[in-house]
Amino acid sequence: MSPESSGPRGRTTFAEEREIDALIETLGRYERGEIDAEAWRAYRVVRGVYSQRQDGVHMLRIKVPQGVATATQLRALADAATRWSRGFGHITTRQNFQLHFVRPADLDAALRRLAEAGITTAGAGGNAVRNVVACPFAGVSADEVFDVTPYAEAVTRHFLRHPLALALPRKFKIAFEGCGSDHVATPIQDLGLRARVDDHGHRGFEVTVAGGTASLCTSAEPLVEFLPAADVLAVAEAVVRVFHARGDRQNKQRNRLKFLVRQLGFDEFRALFEEQLAAVHREGAPRLPFDPQRPPEELAPEHGRATPPSVEEVAARIAAAPPRGPGHPPRVDANPTGAAALAAFRATNVRPQRQPGYSLVTASVPQGDLTAGQLEVLAELVTAYGDGSARLTSAGAVQLRWICDDDVPALFERLAAAGLGRDGAGTPGDVLSCPGSEACRLAVTHTRGVARLVEHRIREVGGAAASTPLSIRISGCPNGCSQHHVAAIGLQGSARKVGSRAAPQYFVTVGGGVDEDGARFGKLAGKVPARRVPLAIERLVAVYLAERVGSETASAFFTRAADRAAAAIADLKELRSDDAVAEDFVEPGLDVPFAPQTQEGECAA
Repeated sequence: MSPESSGPRGRTTFAEEREIDALIETLGRYERGEIDAEAWRAYRVVRGVYSQRQDGVHMLRIKVPQGVATATQLRALADAATRWSRGFGHITTRQNFQLHFVRPADLDAALRRLAEAGITTAGAGGNAVRNVVACPFAGVSADEVFDVTPYAEAVTRHFLRHPLALALPRKFKIAFEGCGSDHVATPIQDLGLRARVDDHGHRGFEVTVAGGTASLCTSAEPLVEFLPAADVLAVAEAVVRVFHARGDRQNKQRNRLKFLVRQLGFDEFRALFEEQLAAVHREGAPRLPFDPQRPPEELAPEHGRATPPSVEEVAARIAAAPPRGPGHPPRVDANPTGAAALAAFRATNVRPQRQPGYSLVTASVPQGDLTAGQLEVLAELVTAYGDGSARLTSAGAVQLRWICDDDVPALFERLAAAGLGRDGAGTPGDVLSCPGSEACRLAVTHTRGVARLVEHRIREVGGAAASTPLSIRISGCPNGCSQHHVAAIGLQGSARKVGSRAAPQYFVTVGGGVDEDGARFGKLAGKVPARRVPLAIERLVAVYLAERVGSETASAFFTRAADRAAAAIADLKELRSDDAVAEDFVEPGLDVPFAPQTQEGECAA
């Protein structure tokens, strides 16, 4: 990219047909019995192809670097979802997009359709450098130090076909943040980079390493106080080299970078890093494809905007592309419109860009599940009202940028017709969940059902409860794909025995978050039967609203008032055989008895 190019709109393809050829050839070898299941698993997982708990189908994880998806790519995702999945997919906390129930016979066609739009799955899973995430507000935020997108894209491309990047001891996660607030949780990444400018106006990054959640939640350690922007690829390369050489390849549960740093001690790890960094420089350090101090700048779109679809056309498109089973597809309902609805939407889902006259609009996506019809509509809307692209966020939402301020009401009406115009982004009425046990091999609980009930309850309560910033995230297992460990209120699915029967329950944690001091991980407030979770959340939100001090955030409040939170839900925790009802043994949203079953996961394949 040249400095004159207008940001991510000038991106070249991330895909290579020969990689698809190799994957399909390897699949053929497996089907002919020339390689065993373990060899096939090791090969496919780092290329984004996972087994589900259902035999004979796959979850396909699709990389969307920095969450940037053009209109062409949105249409490709919609097409793949329609033709080879269930007519919908899921936005992940790494700004990826997942399709479920994809048959092995359909992998070839699906991957090639995505590749036509420049999309790859290489490095989307397994023991690889995973999708490099970046702040979704990058390039348009009023309080950013500078736009981190070009640097994050450069790191993406550096590792995309790197000789070590698909052969690590375990997954390796990188995130870039440019704002004053941390929107991508850099302290829980293996490598976190936050934009800084020195006293001479030179760009650079504060670098942290070895963060992580799941087992042994760890806040990242500072590695470099100020890294000149020109050295970002060299430093990333050096850290990956250390991990590749010294990471534990035997114990799958203890082979993330955080375990290596703990085992070695930070001083020894730093010495190894500096040794590798010196080697990288001796060999000729990789250089950014642009002037580090004058990177490509995202400018207002110059192209003519397309004619927007009418509200009726949007509604018809959504109706014509309903999601389907197996499993429990999302229900798409049009959102209310009118003056009051628009005002509420503006209050929580619209923010001014630093470029005068433009707004950034967040489309809240229930549980992060987008249907093919919604993807098609978004492609039309970003072309008609925006810059021709959208950004998938780590909060499971979609952001549309470069919206002329005067166009916000018309855009809102069309988003509402597509079921994407609800207010409350980032509030208790906007719950993010992982897909849960519907497809995941590791999940204990069906998370979407609980998430929907929580949202319904909070929106029924209304008022401040439904409009105050407060993150609620739900995961079906301890791995925490929703990042519930760093949510103000986190829920982790589990099971308990009540007499001779199994009942679904959730660990309720409070006080998680990230700030300038690093990551705080939620403290356990109680284990609550699934049926009672919506009431528990209502009480916790009410306690926060009643007892916060000034502008105290929910994360800060629950950190200092964890005991108060535990007391608020104490009476909901007990469940005895003599007071249990039939609903206690059925997961919310389902109609069959709860029967928890977990299988071996493939995250460390």
